[in-house]
Amino acid sequence: MYKLTFTFLVLFLPFLEANILQEAIDNAPSGSILKLPAGVYKGNIIIDKPLTIIGKESGVVIDGEGKGTVIKVKSSFVTLKNLKIIGSGDRHENIDAAIVLSEVKQCEVSDCIIDDCLFGIDLQMVNNSIISNNTITSKDFDLGLRGDGLRLWYSNDNIIKKNSLIRSRDMVVWYSHGNTIEDNFGEYCRYSLHFMYAGKNHVINNRYQYNSVGIFFMYSKDTIATGNVIKSSLGATGMGIGIKEVSNFTIKDNTILYCAQGMYIDRSPFEPDTNNWIEDNNILYNAEALHFHSLSENNIIKNNKIMGNIEDVVNDGRSSKTYNNEILRNYWDNYEGFDKDGDNIGDTPHKVYQYADQLWVYNPDVKFFYGSPVISLLNFLAKLAPFTKPLFLFEDKEPIVKVKG
Repeated sequence: MYKLTFTFLVLFLPFLEANILQEAIDNAPSGSILKLPAGVYKGNIIIDKPLTIIGKESGVVIDGEGKGTVIKVKSSFVTLKNLKIIGSGDRHENIDAAIVLSEVKQCEVSDCIIDDCLFGIDLQMVNNSIISNNTITSKDFDLGLRGDGLRLWYSNDNIIKKNSLIRSRDMVVWYSHGNTIEDNFGEYCRYSLHFMYAGKNHVINNRYQYNSVGIFFMYSKDTIATGNVIKSSLGATGMGIGIKEVSNFTIKDNTILYCAQGMYIDRSPFEPDTNNWIEDNNILYNAEALHFHSLSENNIIKNNKIMGNIEDVVNDGRSSKTYNNEILRNYWDNYEGFDKDGDNIGDTPHKVYQYADQLWVYNPDVKFFYGSPVISLLNFLAKLAPFTKPLFLFEDKEPIVKVKG
């Protein structure tokens, strides 16, 4: 016999009917705490009052039985903790999910395991809430057909912390502001973190690996991304951090390694008279360290360690003016100058041109030979005796000679 325990009003209910959990919720006074013993409970429940549901031991499973959303939260001040939530439906048009919170505030979902659910946790107009220490896995579908592990839609001032998204699709933050996204982990997803039309968010100390894209910021502003580690973004266009039409961003102290593109910069900063600060990052062992697309000027790219990449800078637009960014005091492992006065700053600027590699940048068919001895030989010969005018990309007027640490 199972017992559901309420605070404020203590009831003992026998586990006699499949929908007992919904009945217990309906009968509980506002503010009650339901402590569930181990067992399987029928899902598709609706919580429409302030309530706490806690698994008081491991093995508390709420099963949606393959239909719809497992738990819908329609009240503020709801807490869900230490639950395993499985078996949502598989309808994208209905956003079948493990948990949907809609138009609420000051809720918490923590220490839950979500498995075999199309979408994980969906926040729709949710404010001042905490989503922490959850492990989320989607249904076993192809990558593009999985649902998003975490979704924030018009949701502000939330804390998203220490969650793991494994074999999900994306974590998305759309039209959402003032959120802290910290210490999360993403693996074998598509976009481990994707922003659109979002501002004043803090992205701190997250770890993402083996995803198609690490972090991509679009049409956003006033955001700080610091301390993140992104590695092994998969595929020919695998990307560490991407920015598209963003303004007033600080991207600092991040580590990006083993990606096809370390940083992708597209028409950023977007708003006039603004900057983006790309500082103190480690961009290591990528195919391309910095990839500029379209017109991107007034970025401040400073004090970064750029080492072990096949290409340090790629500019794929002939009209782009990479040299109109402030690029200063970075460490470039292929700098060919000296430091006679020992101040750890090169005596001559580090100037970068595109030679024969223009061929593959502008012609995708030629990229088949990218990294081959043929292109390397052409580049070497072009530097000795240019047969086409090289394209000047940028100069770092004060390159760092020796990297510390």
